[in-house]
Amino acid sequence: MKPSDLPSRLFAAWESAVAFRLFADQATPTLTVPEQIAARVGDRILSGEMPPGSRIGEQELADEFSVSRGPIRDALRILEREGLATLLARRGAIVTELTTGELAELLEIRGGLFEVVVRKLAAQPDPELLNMLRSGVQRLQELSTAPDAGNDYAETTYRLLILCARQCGNARLARMLSALSLQTLRYSKLGLASVARRQRSARLWQETVEALAAGDVERAVALTRKRIEESGEEAISQLSAQAADGLNP
Repeated sequence: MKPSDLPSRLFAAWESAVAFRLFADQATPTLTVPEQIAARVGDRILSGEMPPGSRIGEQELADEFSVSRGPIRDALRILEREGLATLLARRGAIVTELTTGELAELLEIRGGLFEVVVRKLAAQPDPELLNMLRSGVQRLQELSTAPDAGNDYAETTYRLLILCARQCGNARLARMLSALSLQTLRYSKLGLASVARRQRSARLWQETVEALAAGDVERAVALTRKRIEESGEEAISQLSAQAADGLNP
């Protein structure tokens, strides 16, 4: 199926699924000033512009956004809640470090929650959602072979996960999974950096969609877990290598 064969609204929904990553559980978010600042700073953290361990200056942000320190502190608390910033007593805020221990915990929880999503989607097959997933998988396949497309690939898988969660019929589950997926996005970019890893991931995505279309729930669940576990293992390997090189204290 070619992109032109799909309804344009499916592509529009897919591309704009996460206008503000920190508030992906809101389809059309109306954000307060602190939330807008948190969304902007959060995007910098998730893109790698602000690396793990780097300082987040209150006064610098206040000057940049032309606000007092009050909204900045509120924004930092939002970032802390989402696992992107760490607030240190008398030392200010820093971008949260990436650790293998945190990743293992996040993946265990996220894998269990997404299994529930897959089972709920399989119980009530939606042709429109399947078309959207097929278009998403096609995009993943394109990104899987491009040498420098690791970040775009990880962002695309994140959008697809959020869209699946939104369609499962459980708003609380969707919010929980959105938050966990956000916290694992930086790790996902590590785990999907290589072409070989992305090609493997794209194949698992394709097989999962085929299993859903065929009504094979157990296969879809098993493939989902395998994809999450393999990307997690690669991210842990990358973090361990960085620690050994002294790049991740």
